[in-house]
Amino acid sequence: MARGPESHDMMLLLGPVSYLDCLVFCIFLAPQLIWHVGFVETVWCVLQALPFFLLRLPAGYVRERYLFPPEKQSLFVQTATPFEDFVIRCVRYAFEHVPPNIGRVFFSKEVALPFMQFRLLRHGYFKCPIPWREHCEESFRGLWMIKNPDQRPDFVLFYAHGGGFSMGSSYFYLEFLLTWLSELDALGYSNPVIFALEYTLVPDAAFPTQLKEAVRGYEHVLDAVQDPSLVCVSGDSAGATLILSLLLHLGSQEANGVGYGRRLPVPALAVLISPWVTLVSTRHQNTVSDYLDVKQLHRYGMEFAGGKMPEKEPLVSPGCCRDMNLWKQSCPSEGIYITYGSEEVFASEIEEFIGTLQEIIDVRSEAAVGGIHAWPVASLFLSSNVDSRLGGLRTFNRFASSWQLAV
Repeated sequence: MARGPESHDMMLLLGPVSYLDCLVFCIFLAPQLIWHVGFVETVWCVLQALPFFLLRLPAGYVRERYLFPPEKQSLFVQTATPFEDFVIRCVRYAFEHVPPNIGRVFFSKEVALPFMQFRLLRHGYFKCPIPWREHCEESFRGLWMIKNPDQRPDFVLFYAHGGGFSMGSSYFYLEFLLTWLSELDALGYSNPVIFALEYTLVPDAAFPTQLKEAVRGYEHVLDAVQDPSLVCVSGDSAGATLILSLLLHLGSQEANGVGYGRRLPVPALAVLISPWVTLVSTRHQNTVSDYLDVKQLHRYGMEFAGGKMPEKEPLVSPGCCRDMNLWKQSCPSEGIYITYGSEEVFASEIEEFIGTLQEIIDVRSEAAVGGIHAWPVASLFLSSNVDSRLGGLRTFNRFASSWQLAV
């Protein structure tokens, strides 16, 4: 029986990211860019960005936010705070114009970890209140987050981060995942745990390396919990793509007995945040609100697929799988939950994907009105009030409870 939110003894919810946080982040970022990318390329990237940040950004921000009548504003601009709107405009420029080798430094361990430590200290924590540790093996790496390492888990979240397969890291998502863990504790689990997969980024490796790492990470989680009915697999954006590929792999094991090792059972649940269902699709459409850019996305997708047409391999691009029996075999026993934004690049394709799956398996979904890509992740850092920051995580809690997974 759930204990209720007032009795949970593990909580991490730092304040929203502030302008001071942004400044400190840049202080941590600058030397890492110079070290990993080079001084000349870093300076050149900054110089190229100056016209946008000095002219186009403030002009567009003031015009669209304060001069446009409401009927001409996007739903996102109408609902976003000034800070949220400002940051997303910056991210939109970065996604379209900043090269991946620079972008990956933004989300790297060397930048993300000291930044989180600064945020903890700024909010009165000399150390993280929730234990976490790195796990490294030759075939995969990741982060374990666990309330009580000496007690058997009663719920395990296996998470794969987003970033277009070219950027991102579990360390950048650490604050989000630790907050999610504390929310699971509030839901009533006695010892929830999270394992975040640290998969290899493109161009260091392409498919199927990342899928093999996901399979090995999932196998590791199963060995730790000894019960697939306690496991939920989850991811956002490219990470959600990897989770769908993992599910199809697990389903094809049952059908054909093929795989990257021993046969593994499917998990109990899947929670997908803005899944990149098909790597290259005509349904992907740029919007005035979202920070993703279709041209860049398709380039990242082709690089992940190793330059091959992804339609020929459903495991690399799950939306290309038309085998409904395979989807049925791959579905978690308690169903799939999908959340996405109504104004994101993937919205149309996600809606079609949900409609297709709902004909054969249990799928629940929620489209955030005016929402953009992976907003449950971004809102935790950008939104100003608790309800907005934790809305996505608490929606998942309601979903878990509705499937009678709460203890």
